[in-house]
Amino acid sequence: MDGKTFLKALETNNSKIINQIYQKNFFSIKNFILQNKGSIEDAEDVFQKALLQIAVRLKRENFEINTSFDGFLYTVCRNLWRRELNKNKNRVTNNEVVERVSEERENAEAYLEIKKQELFIEKMGKLSENCKHILNLFFAKLSYAEILTKTEYSSETVIRQRVFKCKKKLTELIKSDTRYLKLAAI
Repeated sequence: MDGKTFLKALETNNSKIINQIYQKNFFSIKNFILQNKGSIEDAEDVFQKALLQIAVRLKRENFEINTSFDGFLYTVCRNLWRRELNKNKNRVTNNEVVERVSEERENAEAYLEIKKQELFIEKMGKLSENCKHILNLFFAKLSYAEILTKTEYSSETVIRQRVFKCKKKLTELIKSDTRYLKLAAI
C-alpha cells in the first residue's frame, strides 16, 4: 500500500488499515523510544499522538507525502519524542503543582515541525545523488570512518569536506525558499 492509502485510512478512520499501520511501524518507533529514555507506554502514546496529529492535519488541509509514509510517520514520532524529552528536561518537578499542556499549542508545534520536515525533505531531494547518499549516512549518525567504508572516497578528510559542502548546499536551498522565512518567523 502507498502513502495515499494510509492517509485516506487516517482521514476516514479505517480501523483495518490503521491496524496495518500499527503492525508495520510500531516496532521501529518503540525501539527508537526505548533507546532514548522512554518506555513502552511512552512509545504507545507518541505513536497514537502522531497518528492523531496527521489525521487532524489532513482535516485542516489536503497534503501529500513525497516520501514513504513509514518514513514520514517515523519522523513525526521522533520529533514528538524529542520535544517530550526537551520538555521534561526543562521541567521543574513539584508534586503540588499540576501542569496543563495546551493541546492546541502541542498540535501547533507538531504542525510546525511537520512543515519544517517537509521543506527539509523537499530540498534534500534537489541535491545530487551523491550528496543525498553522504548526508543520509551522516544524519544516520555514522562516523566518518563508517561512511568511508560505504563510499568510494579516499579518506575521512575528503568525506568531512564533502559533508560540509553538501550541508552548505542544503542550507542554501532551504534558506532561499520563501516558506523558510515564514517558518523561521513563527
